[in-house]
Amino acid sequence: MPALGPSISTPSSSSSKCSGTSSEWLRISPLAKLATHSRFFLTLRSQEGEYHSLILFRLTPGQLLENGSELGEDASGSLQSLREQIYVMEANCPHLGADMSHAEIEECDTGFVAVCPWHRYDFDLKTGHSETGLKACTYATEIREDAGVEHIYVEPPSGGRNWRLVEFRPVSEEFADPPPPPPDLSHLTISSPEHREPEPLVPTENPPSTLIQWAVLILNTPDPMLKVQRTRHAVHLFRTGQLKSIGHRSAKAPRPPDMPPREDTYARNVVDPGKMARRKNRAVMLHALANIEQWAWDIIARYGPSHPDLPPAFFADFTKMALDESKHFSLLTARLAALSPSTPYGSLPVHAGLWESARVTFPSLRARLAIIHLVHEARGLDVNPGTIEKFRRAGDPESVRVLETIHHDEVTHVTTGHRWFTWVCARQGVDPVQTFREEVRRGWRGDVKGPFNAEDREKAGLTPDFYENLRGEMESEWEKEKGAQGAISVGY
Repeated sequence: MPALGPSISTPSSSSSKCSGTSSEWLRISPLAKLATHSRFFLTLRSQEGEYHSLILFRLTPGQLLENGSELGEDASGSLQSLREQIYVMEANCPHLGADMSHAEIEECDTGFVAVCPWHRYDFDLKTGHSETGLKACTYATEIREDAGVEHIYVEPPSGGRNWRLVEFRPVSEEFADPPPPPPDLSHLTISSPEHREPEPLVPTENPPSTLIQWAVLILNTPDPMLKVQRTRHAVHLFRTGQLKSIGHRSAKAPRPPDMPPREDTYARNVVDPGKMARRKNRAVMLHALANIEQWAWDIIARYGPSHPDLPPAFFADFTKMALDESKHFSLLTARLAALSPSTPYGSLPVHAGLWESARVTFPSLRARLAIIHLVHEARGLDVNPGTIEKFRRAGDPESVRVLETIHHDEVTHVTTGHRWFTWVCARQGVDPVQTFREEVRRGWRGDVKGPFNAEDREKAGLTPDFYENLRGEMESEWEKEKGAQGAISVGY
């Protein structure tokens, strides 16, 4: 049971942001998309830059027809029945901020309740009331027909203007309908020439009991496949309340490595990132994209202990990102194995270039969010469409689907970076745009180059005043020896 201390305000949970009186309800998704999973993340942003995270629960899989767009002869009765099975509530428990995405759903005399996985507080999915006296924010839903297709609409929060949807996606494959079989990752990377006993998923000695301990263990895991498996396991433990605590307020919190170790097989293939940029065939491109960078675990482990005021929502967002990073690695290595069986992951050169920028930002969470998430990952939003088009022209629709999934997730990663960068700026009483530009001038070298994907950048919160006509002025002999950051175009 997490021992998290007193409740603190979070950017995604506040009694002032329950549903408002605006007539402008938010269109969330075609009803058909709710057929794939039973739980979805929703992230909203107001015109003022406030963020609000929600969870959509679909209780009964059978309520959605296979095609999701036609509701049969008794349309009004089917709509009413379906409406009664869809609920939306805030994503973080109002008690201590626990992630509610994995809450248990129980039926009681008055309806259905979501039970917080950390401390078993229960909240009525319709009213938000709890027997404990707390109240969670819940939001009414409607099903409306637009151009012959039914869509789900949600009433907006109060306390802001012009709310818009900036993220809508399934919570995880645990809530797929039906659940997929577990993936077999054993054949997707090269094997070490030396026979070694495989490490257990959970160490037999001193197993981690906090999220920070899991983050440091994963960063210190050289085997990329074991990293993926441990990531999935750790995030599941966190979301289901099976960890003792987050652990960022402990004086004994472990420290992350300055450079995560790699297995010798991969370390021998590390090259200058500029050399990778000149290699263009599809296998090489997929291999480079699959070069996993555990930004999410590092930001959790490195800055959590030095920022005890970080709310649970911060860790919920970055564990979600960690799960994405492992998903991307699995998708890309699987596609690489199918496209080029003779060159599994690890058989081609890789680079560790992005960790060079990480070292520059070690002293500051604000700098890390600015440089890694709002420069590097935002640059990914600019170049990804061109990469996807190359695969499309090559007649490779399977890779296109993988890369489109990754790009969609990357927009949410930049959104997360913007959300927490503006949160830090608000805590420090500084303007986020001017502060971002100052961080880039100190922690980046050269121009922040276009052409820019202005549409996806704006969706993630980055308006042009953040990045246009911006040049970094950092001078560092160590950086010059390691190569220019401008050559790096991969944000994951």
